[in-house]
Amino acid sequence: MTAPYSRSAAITLLAALILAGCSTEKTPLKKGEKAIDVESLVRKKMPASVKNRDEWAQIIARTFESQKLAPTEENVCSVLAVAQQESNYQADPAVPGLNKIAWQEIERRAAKVHIPALLVHTALKIKSPNGKSYSDRLDAVKTEKQLSAIFDDLIDTVPLGQQLFGSFNPVHTGGPMQVSIAFAQQHTRGYPWKMEGTVRQEVFTLRGGLWFGTYHLLNYPASYSGPLYRFADFNAGWYASRNAAFQNAVSKASGVKLALDGDLIRYNSREAGTTELAVRKLAGQLKMSDSEIRSQLEQGDSLSFEKTDLYSDVFKLAERKSGKTLPKALLPGIQLESPKITRNLTTAWFAKRVDDRRAKCMAQN
Repeated sequence: MTAPYSRSAAITLLAALILAGCSTEKTPLKKGEKAIDVESLVRKKMPASVKNRDEWAQIIARTFESQKLAPTEENVCSVLAVAQQESNYQADPAVPGLNKIAWQEIERRAAKVHIPALLVHTALKIKSPNGKSYSDRLDAVKTEKQLSAIFDDLIDTVPLGQQLFGSFNPVHTGGPMQVSIAFAQQHTRGYPWKMEGTVRQEVFTLRGGLWFGTYHLLNYPASYSGPLYRFADFNAGWYASRNAAFQNAVSKASGVKLALDGDLIRYNSREAGTTELAVRKLAGQLKMSDSEIRSQLEQGDSLSFEKTDLYSDVFKLAERKSGKTLPKALLPGIQLESPKITRNLTTAWFAKRVDDRRAKCMAQN
């Protein structure tokens, strides 16, 4: 289950435009790769138990075409592996105990603004726009699409809903790939279908969930040696694996122990975070001011960070000190936290599990 995508909200408009521009030219094939017919391969690789395989095949083929993605077996199997892991090929998967999770979130927010739970439960017995009470809808809710619609109605029509949530719908992810809704809202350029409703609502459709999920997984340039790190990035945010490796180098060079989480700066604050403070300890050796360090760290959400003096010089210092070549990508050490997650899971677990599914897909004849 994918954790909320916290870093996407911090991508600057300039970076977003640059990255969006990357999709205007078709991604080239790697050495030894062969172009395949995406639609035919999806039909072949998906389990026969998936009744709407033709629809999946058509949507994924159009997604690859509109995003100018390399039509390779690895890319197709990567998309299918994420969808299998996240939803078992369901457009709107049921979430066990979602009704309890929803009530807990409402009660948590009510307590935060000092509204008694009894008052909240009583208020939600009023009828919602579909004729059923909010309370009945919440008790019966099974999927995130249903829950998102309840919160949309609650926020739009009930003063209590506005008091508890403002304009913020607490359902963060959706669709067959469990893509971040915030991410989708920022990356609509090139979407090939006409949206009948909001971006949020589109994410919960099969086509929207697959298109935005594939964009998040494949439609950004990266220099990774294999898809494992893209799977980690899908869970933790673009370039999290590259940035975790950089944090490891910073730690080796500075002697400061860091959480290898892929977050290089505090994107919503000018206050320096732990990684930035550790880099500042190297300022003399790097011959950089604090402002220069900050400016280059701010490129951590793009491929251009790898071209900065900061990136190359930190690795030089770290490798000189450790006496060995350091990895340029590491699985981020992030504990997955979500009301939907009931086990002790990490980003590394997610990435490895999806990569195993990809490998099985590719081995399938």
